[in-house]
Amino acid sequence: MDIKAFKMDGLGNDFVIIDQRSQDFNLNKDQIIKVCDRNFIGCDQLILIKKNKEIDADVEFYNSDGSVSGACGNGTRCVADLLSKESGKKEITLLTASGSLKSKILGNNLVETEIGVPKVNWQEIPLSKQLDSQDLKIEIVDRKNTKHTGGTAINVGNPHIIFFVDNIEAFDLQSIGPKIENHPLFPEKCNVTLAKVVNRNLIKVKVWERGAGLTKACGTAACATAAAANINNLVEKTTDIAFALGNLTISIDERNSIHMKGPVSDIKNIDIKL
Repeated sequence: MDIKAFKMDGLGNDFVIIDQRSQDFNLNKDQIIKVCDRNFIGCDQLILIKKNKEIDADVEFYNSDGSVSGACGNGTRCVADLLSKESGKKEITLLTASGSLKSKILGNNLVETEIGVPKVNWQEIPLSKQLDSQDLKIEIVDRKNTKHTGGTAINVGNPHIIFFVDNIEAFDLQSIGPKIENHPLFPEKCNVTLAKVVNRNLIKVKVWERGAGLTKACGTAACATAAAANINNLVEKTTDIAFALGNLTISIDERNSIHMKGPVSDIKNIDIKL
């Protein structure tokens, strides 16, 4: 099978995008894992674009382990940019598993997507039992064996937990991430973020992504971190979330809806032979 596809990224969070609006075929889980494998094509997520008669397109997101992802902020921004270049439209609406997402194309490879109102109720996140989602009292240990207890849980299309710490580099996220992702409190697993509040307009983060592992950037993690920091009154309504390769700007409007703005890469055409 020979598939025409695209490669894009948002701050290093990279995607293989397959347009299925005119090519009708199904990929099985093994094929998805193969495409995402860094020894083959390689990406954090595989994205499928599908036809929708009412809006611009449907999109489906798959993690590199073949599992379905409910939402992908950077991926949504990349697909919006791709479809905008195709149609010339400056506003793109995409239907995802977690709802309809609207994006604005701002020019200079900048795209802003409205992610929506975060869910903080324990059942909506979901948690396996009723707890205060602002402080789950989960213990993590830094490289010097110092304990840190906390964790704010939030859902912005998929479940996240954010630990606000003094130094994100003091923790080994490669070992902490999978333990927390698979914690019994999270029946649908979760994304794990270590966050350091630099000031009221800037947070530095490191992210372990559910189903994908360590990632250079994660759009929904940025949204979840800003929302959690607002709940804890640590930042203003607009704040930058700093990843290794740059920042996403997250703003929360008067309706408590989250907007994410940031760069997307140029579009690269690729051929996949499966």
